[in-house]
Amino acid sequence: MKKNSLQILVSSVNKDAEKLIQEMNIQTDAIIVNQVQKKDGEFEFSSNIEDERNFFYSGYSIKVFNRKEKGVGLSRNAALEASDHDLIQFADDDIVYDQGYPELVVKEFENHPEADILLFNVKAQEGRETYWNNDYSKVSWYNYGRYPAYAICAKREKIEAAGIRYSLLFGGGAPHMNGEDSLFLHDCLEKGLKIYRTSVQIGHEKAGESTWFKGYTDKFFYDRGVLYHFLYGKMAKVWGLRFLIKNRNTMCAEKGLVSCFKLLSDGIKYGRTLKKI
Repeated sequence: MKKNSLQILVSSVNKDAEKLIQEMNIQTDAIIVNQVQKKDGEFEFSSNIEDERNFFYSGYSIKVFNRKEKGVGLSRNAALEASDHDLIQFADDDIVYDQGYPELVVKEFENHPEADILLFNVKAQEGRETYWNNDYSKVSWYNYGRYPAYAICAKREKIEAAGIRYSLLFGGGAPHMNGEDSLFLHDCLEKGLKIYRTSVQIGHEKAGESTWFKGYTDKFFYDRGVLYHFLYGKMAKVWGLRFLIKNRNTMCAEKGLVSCFKLLSDGIKYGRTLKKI
């Protein structure tokens, strides 16, 4: 497997492609899906913006798709459908990659042919950490929910053969808050793909304000319930209560555990009326 077998799929909003490549320290072929919006969330798509661009940067093939659509699921799916390399890597536009990371990713897949998907360490900014891998180990139904999209590298043909795509219900620009990453990995496990975590670090997240987290609001708990319906089905309330109890001193400090659980339960109920997209 060669170094150029890896292709990075970047979801971005209002970014200049050349500057973004430099800021992220991208060192592979790339597909950038850029959603062009005004500051107030409306779309800004003037005549001087090309729908599609192809160019080379430091010898790497870069494809840029400027889109009016809003939603990270749409963005990731568009990049996935345009990808054509053996290995793909999902990315957000606030990640900075370590020098030499492509060799680390390719080598890890070569060393572990049993893995269809590898979850790499990308250091999150302080206060937003959800995971850190200290070993190489198989990821199961018990622990898949903690990983962000930018940790995911995968064998493209395995994803394509399974017909897996990102949900359009969750994440930035979607009706409900984050969770599209967990749902993607959930679907991969459901289709029988082999997922492993690795202690190899490939980059870090830049400091900045979260695009979706606005505090532990009613919507936070309600949307968590909607997500848990799709993740856990009939066990959604059990896992939801476990989640709230585990985080009751932080997440439930203002509203109280009972109120938070009611909001989450209402979300689960609503989730049952939705079709998975």
